[in-house]
Amino acid sequence: MSEYSAPPSLKATAENGLIGVAGCGMWGKNIIRNLKKLGVLHAVHDHHDERAAEYAQMFDCQKLSYEEMLSDDKISGIVLATAAPSHATLACAALAKGKHVFIEKPMALTLQDAQQIAQTAQAENRQVMIGHLIRYHPVFQQLNILAHQGIIGEIRHIQANRLAMGRIRSTESVIFDLCPHDLAIILALTEGALPEQVSCQFISHITPDIADMALTSMRFSDSLTAQMHTSWMSPLKEHRLTVTGSTGALVFDDTRPWAEKLAHYPHHITRHGEHFHIDRAEVRFIEVAEAEPLSCEMQAFIHSCATNTPALTSASEGVAVQQILEMMHHHAVELSPAQKMSLTP
Repeated sequence: MSEYSAPPSLKATAENGLIGVAGCGMWGKNIIRNLKKLGVLHAVHDHHDERAAEYAQMFDCQKLSYEEMLSDDKISGIVLATAAPSHATLACAALAKGKHVFIEKPMALTLQDAQQIAQTAQAENRQVMIGHLIRYHPVFQQLNILAHQGIIGEIRHIQANRLAMGRIRSTESVIFDLCPHDLAIILALTEGALPEQVSCQFISHITPDIADMALTSMRFSDSLTAQMHTSWMSPLKEHRLTVTGSTGALVFDDTRPWAEKLAHYPHHITRHGEHFHIDRAEVRFIEVAEAEPLSCEMQAFIHSCATNTPALTSASEGVAVQQILEMMHHHAVELSPAQKMSLTP
């Protein structure tokens, strides 16, 4: 099993079509920077016209309205780095105009909207790619290959922790802002299998009913479980994925130096009657060729536009992630704090 990484020969050129970006926020700027470096950036748009003009000058591209982008025959793909509530409307409009669409996660805020996007893409014979960035991270791709090659035996448990301070939103919770990343990589490890059972607990300290922290547990089968711990209120940053198997574990720690991001723990637990024995072994760091994940992701979108073929994070993968988000929302229980935080103006 192998993940897709676009080789340099598949970096699109003007002959393959250019890309327009809607949304010039913090993450939109990173996407614009990468598309400019890859030689396919054509235009930017933002509802703050001055910001769009600034980015157009900074990255030497056109500033267009969204309608102008959709009418521009030079543009084959549209990147949506806009607020989540706008995704369904903007994506369907672009697809109807014959554009391929990249949607920064989350795909949508409801399963119905996600399915509408996917159905429109199918009807228009166009590709939709979701910005589940970690699927394109070279370290995760190597972990996924090794896990399915059996280096840790049968996968038993997946633990995804995504904690940090900041990027707090008022229109979407940590469930929709952060969990899609980890759900996408969990689905890659389960080879697309959806959980049979989901439980979710969340706490909203800052904005009523907007989760700031969430704890999610999933059972995929009798032998495979997964958990996610998510927060944007943690003073310590932790982006760690631990995949525990029957004969060891693989750990992807994205806060470590590149050479130490992927570790293999070949520990082994055996049972002797009523007693257990742990065979401990030296941790081994696994070498992975370094590359910027966002550049890899944008190359995958360029390839998808040029060939009209699905990316790893296709519309169907996005809908699967949305299905789990819907299950989490349906089974969510709020652990209400004693009082909301008093925020300094």
